[in-house]
Formats: sequence, C-alpha cells, structure tokens
Amino acid sequence: MPGSNSPAGTLLVEDTLNKMMYRDGSRSLQREKARGLVPLGSHSCFGDFPPDFMPNRSRPGSAMQNSRSRSHSALGDTKKPVRPQSAAAKLGVSGSPMAGSPAQARRSMQRPSSATSLSGNRPDPPKAGATRRRPIKRSMFRIFYERGDLPVQVFHGSLGKLVWKVDVHKLDYHHYLPIFFDGIREKEDPYRFMAITGAYDMLEKGGDKILPVVPQLIIPLKTALNTRDPQIMCTTMKIIQQLVLSADMVGEALVPYYRQILPIFSIFRGNNIPSSQMGDYMDYGQRKKLNLGDLISETLQLLEEHGGEDAFINIKYMVPTYESAVLTGV
Repeated sequence: MPGSNSPAGTLLVEDTLNKMMYRDGSRSLQREKARGLVPLGSHSCFGDFPPDFMPNRSRPGSAMQNSRSRSHSALGDTKKPVRPQSAAAKLGVSGSPMAGSPAQARRSMQRPSSATSLSGNRPDPPKAGATRRRPIKRSMFRIFYERGDLPVQVFHGSLGKLVWKVDVHKLDYHHYLPIFFDGIREKEDPYRFMAITGAYDMLEKGGDKILPVVPQLIIPLKTALNTRDPQIMCTTMKIIQQLVLSADMVGEALVPYYRQILPIFSIFRGNNIPSSQMGDYMDYGQRKKLNLGDLISETLQLLEEHGGEDAFINIKYMVPTYESAVLTGV
C-alpha cells in the first residue's frame, strides 16, 4: 500500500505536520527518546561501540564517578570532627520533654487534628495512571532488520514504497508475519514504515495462510496496545480490522483471545473530543482515521459481525458499555 493514503504514509505526513506546528521540539522523537518512551538506536550499522572506547561524557555514571573522585581527592583522608556531647544533653535536659515525663504523657494523649475534623490535612490519593504512556521496548522487527534477515527494502522514489526481494506468496507466514506484527509498535522510521506496510502486504496476499498464524499474533497485538500510545493504538486498530477481513474464520479465531486484547479497548473507548468542548476546533483525526474512540467502536463492531454467535457476549464481558451493532441494526 504505497503512497500517502496508506496508514504508514499517513503517519509520515502527521510527523511532518507536528514538526511544522511544534517547532520547539515538544513532540519530536528526540524528546520522547530523552524521556525513555522510545528505544534508542544503535551507534552504527555494526552495533554499539565498546564501553572502553566511548568518551567519558558518553559513559553512564562517568560524571558522577569523576565528581566523587574529585571530592575525595580534595578532602583527602580528613574526617569531620565529632562535636562532644554536653552533660546536659546526656542527662536529658533539652528543649523537648524527657520520655516518661508528665508533659510527654499529656502530648501523647492529645488527638490529632485530622481526627477532630472531617477533611484534615490528608493528601489527595495518587493517580492510577491507567492511560499513561508506557515505555516502548525494542521490537524483534528492528533486530531482524538490522541483521539483514528480512527480505524487504525501501524504494526511495517520489512515493516511498516497500519492495519485496521474494514473492510474498512464498513466504513462511509462521515466521515472518509475527515479526512484522511485532514491529507495528515502532515509532522511528524506517522500522515503522516497513513493519506497517509489510504487515498490510502480507495480510492482503496471505489468504489461507493467515488463519493458522492467528495464535502467534496475539502477543504482538497485546504488546502494541499496552504501550497506551494513541498513535500506536490507532495503527493497531487498523491492522486488527484488516486481519479480520483478510480471510474467512479469522474473526471467530480471535474470540478466545478477547481477554488479552480488549481490556485496552474498555479503557480508551470514550477517548473522543466532546462536541460541546470543541468550539471552533477542527478535528482532522476523522479524515486521517486517527480518532481513537471512533476506531475502537468500528473495531468492536467488526469483531462482532465476523466473530460468530459467541462474539457479542465475550465483547460485553470485557467492554460492559458496548451495545450490539447487530441487534440494533447499525
């Protein structure tokens, strides 16, 4: 699916638009790497440099070690003199009452202020963080691509596209399809572009080879959804829709795995911009299919339509707010 209308091309256009709108780099890939949300790349095409040959500023903990060594060398072996304890302190004569004294007993019998008032000074409970983004781990697709074990390459033309070195029909789907599905959680190109485009190509031309591989695709899909990154989740929703429509019986084969992939659906199902709060704001996510709440509703309807008679009750068990699209005639 080459071109800017493909899911991978849409993400490239969206990244370019964010660079133009947020010129301070607040939404750049480098900022996300600094925050630890995106995995760092290798030092070179041959891997990372040995730690002994790295400069001091690049070694982890080198600055702290240097500062400690300088402080120890400056101080030498001198020790801080210990202040002698006074006789009054030894006898317990100080500003605070002695243990067992009447003043100490009266203070221990006083009720705290929080017990006499309804609110008190108790801090607010911490946030659960259910929608907080999780750090993205390095995918197997990146490892296999850096080793040169994938039969794909990028054609750099007016419209970037993926070129297969081997006919897609001759590929071993049990080996390659889970690898491409594992790469959909990448946010750095060319890994993201190649993984998403390659997954769509294999689903489009797989046919009967896709159904036996469905159990191997659950862990990559669950890992991508658990990142809680809206962009990655939207891409995963589109791939799940394409997976259901790619071959017969795939929708029914996904029913036993609803407990692994649908909990995230329940958390983000209402992630839409309310019309009362939009004002003059224009939501371009609908045209680009990057609106997470709408994609979740469409995916759930598609799973129910192609999941057989047991699909609705299993979806309702994991997403209690879901209403049947088949029974209501939507």
